[in-house]
Amino acid sequence: MENLFRLADQDQGFFQRKWTLVNGPVIVGAGPSGLATAACLREQGVPFVVLERAECIASLWQKRTYDRLKLHLPKQYCQLPKMPFPEDFPEYPTKRQFIEYLESYAKHFDINPKFNECVQSARYDETSGFWRVKTVVMSGSNRTEFEYICRWLVVATGENAERVVPDIEGLAEFGGEIIHACDYKSGENFQGKKVLVVGCGNSGMEVSLDLCNHNASPSMVVRSSVHVLPREIFGKSTYELAFFMLKWLPIWLVDKLMLILTWLVLGNVEKYGLKRPSIGPLELKNTQGKTPVLDIGALEKIKSGDINVVPGIKRFSRGEVELLNGKKLDIDSVILATGYRSNVPSWLQEGEFFSKNGFPKAPFPNGWKGNGGLYAVGFTRRGLSGASSDAISIAKDIGMVWKQETKQHKKRTIACHRRCISQF
Repeated sequence: MENLFRLADQDQGFFQRKWTLVNGPVIVGAGPSGLATAACLREQGVPFVVLERAECIASLWQKRTYDRLKLHLPKQYCQLPKMPFPEDFPEYPTKRQFIEYLESYAKHFDINPKFNECVQSARYDETSGFWRVKTVVMSGSNRTEFEYICRWLVVATGENAERVVPDIEGLAEFGGEIIHACDYKSGENFQGKKVLVVGCGNSGMEVSLDLCNHNASPSMVVRSSVHVLPREIFGKSTYELAFFMLKWLPIWLVDKLMLILTWLVLGNVEKYGLKRPSIGPLELKNTQGKTPVLDIGALEKIKSGDINVVPGIKRFSRGEVELLNGKKLDIDSVILATGYRSNVPSWLQEGEFFSKNGFPKAPFPNGWKGNGGLYAVGFTRRGLSGASSDAISIAKDIGMVWKQETKQHKKRTIACHRRCISQF
C-alpha cells in the first residue's frame, strides 16, 4: 500500500481519473487464451480482472470468421484447461459449437470480462512495482477513461488481433468490392462473380472452396511456397499422427515421413502451382510460425480447375488485375486472405520481453513470462494447445506468490490479534 501512495505522489492528477486497484492480475483479452488463464487462476483462488475491447468473448471467432469454419484439429487438441468438449460434439466442432463451448467455459468458471474497454496503454512503474493499465470505454458518444493498477499483467490479445492489409499497387483504383477475409461470411453474395482471393493459407483455401460451392469463380493468388497436407491420413488425424511420431523420432525425420504420406494421399501438388517449401512443414512451423494448410476439399477443386491458381500480383487497375507473369484477369471482387498480426506494440510500453512484431522474444516454451509481473499467453504459434500450456504455467506462477503472501498476511493478522488480546 505504501508503494501505491508513492505512485499517487508521482502523478498529481492520478486521483482525478477513475481508477481501480486490482487485487490480482489484469488479463487483457477475453479470447480463448484469456479465458483459459482466468479459469486456471480461478482454480488457484487468485482474483483477476479481464478487459475486452469488444462486447463479447472470443470476438475473433464470433465476428471475424466465415460461417463454414470448423476446427482444423481434433477437439481433444483444442479444449481449454479443466473442461473438455461435450462428448456429443463431433471430432471437428463447428464455429457455432466452439463458441458455445467457450460461453459455457466462461460461465462454469464465473469469468465476467469488462466489455467495451479498449486498452490504450500499459506500462510498469519501477518505483511502485505496479502496472498502470489505461483504458477507454465508449458508450454511444460518451468516452470514459479508466486506469487499473495491478501487480501482474497478462497479455492475452493473441497472434491475430489486427488484420493485415497489404499495400498493392492500384488497389484503390480497382473500383469493385474489396474485403478482408475477416469480413467474409459465405459465398452466397458472390454467386456468378469472378473473385480474386489473395492468399493461400488455410483461410484462403477455405474461402476459395466456399466460393466454388456457391457457384462463384475464384482465382487464388499463390505468391510463395506452401505446404498442403491432408487433414487426415488413412482415417487418422494428420496432426495426431505427427504428434505421435514426434515422441519417438526427430523432427526432420517426421517431416520426411509426413511428406511421403502426403504424396501417397494427395499426389504431386506442385504441378497445380502449389510449390512446396524446402523446409519441412513441422520445422517451418517451429522456426517461422508458418502453419501448413490442412486440405478439406479445396485441392480437388484446384485439380478440377474450379479454383484457378495464379502467381503474385503486379498491379490492379479498374476491374482487372495484372499478374507477375504478365497475364491480366477481369475480376469483380477481391478478398484479402492476407492474415493477421499482433497489436501488442501499439499499447504495451515495454521493450525487453516483446519484440517489435508483437511476439515474445524468447522461443517456446519460454515465452510466457517476462519481468515485473508481465506474462504472455497465446503467442506460441501452437494454437489452442499452446495457449492452454501457457495459461497453466502463468496461473501456477502467480498462484504460488499469491498463496505465500496470503499465508504471511494471515500470520501477521493472527499475531496482531494475539497481541491485542494479551493487553486485556
